[in-house]
Amino acid sequence: RLKPLRRLQVVLQHLKMSNQTDSTAEVLLEKRGSAGIITLNRPKVLNALSYSMIQQIYPQIKTWEQDPETFLIIIKGTGGKAFCAGGDIRAIREAGRTGDKLTEDYFREEYRLNNAVGTCKKPYVALIDGVTMGGGVGLSVHGHFRVATEKTLFAMPETAIGLFPDVGGGYFLPRLSGKIGYYLALTGYRLKGRDVLKAGIATHFVESEKLPALEKDLIALKSPSKENIAELLKSYHMKSTVDQEKEFVLDEHMEKINSLFSANSMEEIVKKLKQDGSPFAIKQLETLNKMSPTSLKLTLRQLREGASMSLQEVLRMEYRLSQACMRGHDFYEGVRAVLIDKDQSPRWKPPALEEVSDEFVDSCFKPLGNNDLKL
Repeated sequence: RLKPLRRLQVVLQHLKMSNQTDSTAEVLLEKRGSAGIITLNRPKVLNALSYSMIQQIYPQIKTWEQDPETFLIIIKGTGGKAFCAGGDIRAIREAGRTGDKLTEDYFREEYRLNNAVGTCKKPYVALIDGVTMGGGVGLSVHGHFRVATEKTLFAMPETAIGLFPDVGGGYFLPRLSGKIGYYLALTGYRLKGRDVLKAGIATHFVESEKLPALEKDLIALKSPSKENIAELLKSYHMKSTVDQEKEFVLDEHMEKINSLFSANSMEEIVKKLKQDGSPFAIKQLETLNKMSPTSLKLTLRQLREGASMSLQEVLRMEYRLSQACMRGHDFYEGVRAVLIDKDQSPRWKPPALEEVSDEFVDSCFKPLGNNDLKL
């Protein structure tokens, strides 16, 4: 007979595995054919990434990475509306207000997961169908393949809630062509459908209704190499004609974006926008005026520094910034205004760019000693 403790372990192990395919689980982890499949399963909240989901996905990626029978990893969302709309911001805000350690643990574990995606030894295919923002970008953008559809809605909207485009935003955003990344990061501008591919965020474009067939074909590949997977994705991509003729939504503004957003400081960007005075520039000023001045300054510096850093260095820097935001005022106020009271009128402190000192910005980038992120 099994000893009681061992019996309990067996039962728990069994529960854990059966729970993975249970429709109420927040994330489903399963092995099908040659693929490990991660399904984000919180459709009611647009598959927002909870702490427990992070804790389940990370070890599973690490296990599949070592498994000789797993040749690729596929990640997707349920519900048809979103891949993943972001991190569990409400839970983090609550934790911060009560002094709960989740404000440290969530970001630490999330960034470790982002790094696991970015360093994954197995081909990693993210099907970014529907809303893909913030934390959802971190689960996809650092992987080998990102498949967008006509339903994809991409944004990094963090400056509107007193945060900054984290999850490795400091790595991938400054590497997009021209100053698109700076523009997306500071304004939170939303890209849709094929534009997500044209901006360099997605690697392929496939019609939403073809994803089940694509997934089936991926699973059916026998011991595929990265090249085999790339070929299959390309064949689907070539057959997708939706919006093929349309030019990139930002094309007509690229010259302005590249010149206006190349300034060295937020004050200078604002000054250049005012001097430009075109309808496009005025619209950007209106947008930036709504954002947290502190977030804007942190974000601009994050991207400028991240442009020459490795993904690991960027995540370490972003962890320092996340903890500075947790200690500050604007994150709590931004989440209140946008997600909780929904009055859309946050009262930022300080309220103006000029009042966010360089000394304060510097302090947010300072090492945290033993509390620094270890990757």
